[in-house]
Amino acid sequence: MRGLKKQRRIQIIVLAMVFLTASVALIIYASQDSFNFFRPPAEVASNPPPPHEVFRIGGLVEEGSLVRGQGETITFAVTDGAASIPVSYTGILPDLFGEGEGMVGTGRLIDGTFEATEILARHDETYMPAEVIEALQEQGVYVDPNES
Repeated sequence: MRGLKKQRRIQIIVLAMVFLTASVALIIYASQDSFNFFRPPAEVASNPPPPHEVFRIGGLVEEGSLVRGQGETITFAVTDGAASIPVSYTGILPDLFGEGEGMVGTGRLIDGTFEATEILARHDETYMPAEVIEALQEQGVYVDPNES
């Protein structure tokens, strides 16, 4: 009788571990597409990601690069001072989007052009995403206006 209880307890523990492992594996598998890593233009230019990888790119919209096509397609270049990546976006841009302004885009790099599915712009005159500030500071382009 005692051996049967011990054997049953071990079976329950093993079964619980199998279910726990399967649950964690399913959660990781299901969430793979939801992770979007940030990359500055210099990193994208030096080490381009595969076309199937969705990532975020950020920097400044290069002066003179904004071209509004026919319809809703807009092309421009995003730069961090070290490299410039062409961007194509079909949709409506945020109101504060413009040349020389900070932006972050989500999408894929296809044939050397970042095809964005989402574009985010600064929130006010002084806001810039922390990831963009770090990338620009690494390139020596960004100077904090609050520092004197």
